[in-house]
Amino acid sequence: MTRRTERLNDLIREELSELLQRQVKDPRLACFLTITRVNTSPDLRHAKVFVSIMGSEGEKKEALEGLSSASSFFQRKLRGRLSLRRIPQLSFHKDDSIERAAHVLHLMKEVAAEESGEVER
Repeated sequence: MTRRTERLNDLIREELSELLQRQVKDPRLACFLTITRVNTSPDLRHAKVFVSIMGSEGEKKEALEGLSSASSFFQRKLRGRLSLRRIPQLSFHKDDSIERAAHVLHLMKEVAAEESGEVER
């Protein structure tokens, strides 16, 4: 990945995050969601947007559907905010890395608590 692509990925992530916070009024996107990363194809035609969504499986599914249906809105807004010849086509994907990290942290705390309990005996 080139430096230009990395900068573009970061810029798209920041702009989409701001749009989600301030301009999107879709009730399906009312849950807590975070754009974790963006991967743009080398030809800059497509961008995979990875989103971490906190909530039940139903809320996650609805949020992804809401994001997918709003992709043309996001592209239109990005066209006005970014000075690019071509705005990449956005596709949204669930990223559960934050949930996995929280689960691993929880397991580590359990193991530490069990070990400290055994040492006290």
